[in-house]
Amino acid sequence: MVSAEEIAAVQLFAGLDASEREQLSRVAADISLVSGEYAAHEGDERALFAVLEGRIEPVRLVDGIERVLGERHPGDVFGEVPIVLGTVFPVGFRAAEPSRVMRIEPHDYHAVASVVPDVAKEVGRLAAHRMSGARGLQGLAADPPPPRAIVVGHRLDASCGELRRFLDGNQVSFKWVTPDDPDAEDVWAGPLPADADLPAIRVVDGKMVVRPQLRRVAELLGLGTEPLAAEYDTVIVGGGPAGLAAAVYGASEGLKTIVVEREAPGGQAGTSARIENYLGFPSGVSGDELASRALQQARRLGAEILVTRSLERIDTATRQLRLDGGDVLRARTIILSCGVSWRRLSVDGLDRLTGKGISYGAARSEAPNAHGLDIHIVGAGNSAGQAALFFSTHARSVTVMCRGDSLEKSMSRYLVDQIATRPNIQTMLGVEVAAVHGESSLEAIDVRDSATAETTRLDSGAMFIFIGADAQTSWLPLQIALDKRGYVLTGPEMQATGNWTLDRDPYLLETSVPGVFACGDVRFGPVKRVAAAVGEGSMAIAFVHEYLKHADAADANPPAAPVAAVSGLRGQS
Repeated sequence: MVSAEEIAAVQLFAGLDASEREQLSRVAADISLVSGEYAAHEGDERALFAVLEGRIEPVRLVDGIERVLGERHPGDVFGEVPIVLGTVFPVGFRAAEPSRVMRIEPHDYHAVASVVPDVAKEVGRLAAHRMSGARGLQGLAADPPPPRAIVVGHRLDASCGELRRFLDGNQVSFKWVTPDDPDAEDVWAGPLPADADLPAIRVVDGKMVVRPQLRRVAELLGLGTEPLAAEYDTVIVGGGPAGLAAAVYGASEGLKTIVVEREAPGGQAGTSARIENYLGFPSGVSGDELASRALQQARRLGAEILVTRSLERIDTATRQLRLDGGDVLRARTIILSCGVSWRRLSVDGLDRLTGKGISYGAARSEAPNAHGLDIHIVGAGNSAGQAALFFSTHARSVTVMCRGDSLEKSMSRYLVDQIATRPNIQTMLGVEVAAVHGESSLEAIDVRDSATAETTRLDSGAMFIFIGADAQTSWLPLQIALDKRGYVLTGPEMQATGNWTLDRDPYLLETSVPGVFACGDVRFGPVKRVAAAVGEGSMAIAFVHEYLKHADAADANPPAAPVAAVSGLRGQS
């Protein structure tokens, strides 16, 4: 415990009398840290700390790299900025060597400050000092670090859009210029590559690649593309909200955890422009921001994240997973959180213009492409509503097109109400896209009225499609039971098909193969909400622990492998 004498050695509290120091010692937490351990992480809730022993470094995560901003020695305090402003920690505080700190909760600090106003004045002075100056928070904001990469490519080039979304999804800061920008050569620091070689990317160390594959980009930027081990407690397939939640809980609870993601973390939720009904974010949060925070959290807790890698095969008997490129992972448990893919719109010529004004889903990074245009949103679900509201602040007009006769049937009420208040959003009900037109990019769309069969041509600068999604599970082994639409059956639904061979009941998220779990949108019958996916990801880890607890007994008495009935596992519902 912290003694009154140790509190007296902290300059901030040197003016307290003996009784006040004694009272503070009874409420202050005594925290010992090993080298590299954090007293407070960036984004943690406010508290005031004082260094008793050792040395503490304030650090900030920039593009996944920790930047040291200074140091605190015995007698110094930290946390004065969040205490004064009522905010979370803007930077993290890490022990540079074995250290000891005391933590004072906000209500205990305010109790002291109300009795000794000089304490509050000094904390306010320290906070102002930390925020001002070239090395303060204002200086950091005014002098952001240079981008890790520069991208040059055309606005309506599908490959360029894919590259930008990949960089955004992996939290890589970059500068994007188009060849017709007046200062493009200055930003690129030299003559631009030929049009045939675009898009091109230059990373901070000077390496430049034209028409890059995403795997190559990931390697250049030091993103994880190769597993660090051969065996894991749990392998999570897919890095959407469910997979990232499983990674956070798995790593934090001591499981050796790896996530295998075929593109960039975030999943379908990463294309949601604004989620306003997610618990804990009263002002809403974008899908890519939520995914970015979850990715940072999973990495900090020790989860390994592989990007640009996909699974080709799972051997359910040996729990071996074969990755593209030939790598093989051995897993004690597997969590399938591979999500779904946007359903494709069947319209002549649409594939030719996809990426050239036509997109499936819509991330916040698409905003520059919609500036000042008349755009169209196809679909009537929450994702479509969120996109319409987001793009209405950038586009000249937004038209939501729906085959049904009402948005209320498939869209949350809060979105319907907000759409009604935006003067530049209009709704077309009972219509469908009949054709798209344009040479090098989208120029117009034909819209057919379902009641009259009349077709109207509308000028369009961009079209974003949200017409539902389908499970992509054809690659899974036959031993894993699916419903007739390809969604993974778990728990009672799976057991009802008669494909469960163990004496115990399956866990709620367990598939027809013991020790293989499914969560999120890929699972049959989930609630299609981000919060539900996050909940299922964390729940899957609870079931992983239960399974591993009995793993030795299960290995000693393995269940009989399905035989002729295996081919009947698919198509159940």
